[in-house]
Amino acid sequence: MALIEELEDQGNVLFRYRSYIPIVFLASGLGVYAYKIYDMSYPDLGFNYWLICLAVGLLGLLVRIYAVGHTPKNTSGRNTAEGQVADELNQTGIYSIVRHPLYLGNFLMWLGVAMITADLWYLVAFTFTYWVYYERIMFAEEAFLRRKFGEPYLTWASDKPAFIPKLKSPIKPKYPFSIKKILKKEKNGVAAMFGLFYIFEIVGEYIKWGEYTFKPTFWFWGFAVSTAVYLILKVIKRSTNLLEEEGR
Repeated sequence: MALIEELEDQGNVLFRYRSYIPIVFLASGLGVYAYKIYDMSYPDLGFNYWLICLAVGLLGLLVRIYAVGHTPKNTSGRNTAEGQVADELNQTGIYSIVRHPLYLGNFLMWLGVAMITADLWYLVAFTFTYWVYYERIMFAEEAFLRRKFGEPYLTWASDKPAFIPKLKSPIKPKYPFSIKKILKKEKNGVAAMFGLFYIFEIVGEYIKWGEYTFKPTFWFWGFAVSTAVYLILKVIKRSTNLLEEEGR
């Protein structure tokens, strides 16, 4: 098999199993964090540092929200169990400055969590692993889009960076922002973010003191409130059509 086909096949396989990668990442990050707490080598960075980590993660979520909120249904290589789907090529909005904004958003979200470890070498390893993994997924998506859209895709992609945005001359989004689509598609982002930070807090407290005593901390309340909102939106989505919007 030629390398180009091999990379595409790898990308399609990796996409299907992408939900397992966060588990591996979370386990490794918790391991590094727990060891540094146990070894008493974790720096005393304080609550404000954790807020900076949260801000980086939420920035990634905002990138995803902006990208998803301005796109129509079934666009730009959405990969399903049956294969990739793309009824239209996204070329405006954030897609006018970067080819893969969703993966950029994902990276920032996970980077925010990785930063909790306060370990430079772990951050380097995380960044390298993320790039190798998602590079193949991006390759597979671009191969699909190139076959489906041909010259229009090549013209659009010719001056758009794959991952780091080129802020020069952005194009206004073709579609208006859909809050309903965001509430339907991105409803779990904030809850997941606060949940991960709360897990790190619990693990750190347990290792430091040998037990965990429940305290209604900022991370607990953030997780509790965002999870409640997530569950409400999930019920609304399943039992009503309030979040449905034609073509979105």
